[in-house]
Amino acid sequence: MKRTFAAIMVLAGLTSAAQAQDAAAGEKVFAVCRACHQVGETAKNGVGPKLNGLFGRKSGTVEGYNYSEANKNSGITWDEAVFAEYIKDPRAKMPGTKMVYAGLKEEQRTKDLIAFLKQFDASGKKAQ
Repeated sequence: MKRTFAAIMVLAGLTSAAQAQDAAAGEKVFAVCRACHQVGETAKNGVGPKLNGLFGRKSGTVEGYNYSEANKNSGITWDEAVFAEYIKDPRAKMPGTKMVYAGLKEEQRTKDLIAFLKQFDASGKKAQ
């Protein structure tokens, strides 16, 4: 009985670990985003705004980036849930956005991307 319980606990741990956020995997997901966005201490606005300090920031507020009216007036403050919904289908979440992206549909890849982005504070420094 104890062995069965131990085996179940090990399997449960493996399953939850597989669902955890993985910043290294998220960096690979971000490779697609790099066409328009940057993160890090040298990040600049490009086709899209830099994504340093994204979580907790109000939408449409990165200085020097020319946002759509939809983005500036969305009333969104970025958190994990809002970002996950947005990145799945940007134009459905925010009609009128300038972001041209078909969307990230895979939940695990979204979690990984979030883990990667959360590492960068507003100045672009990577949390240790």
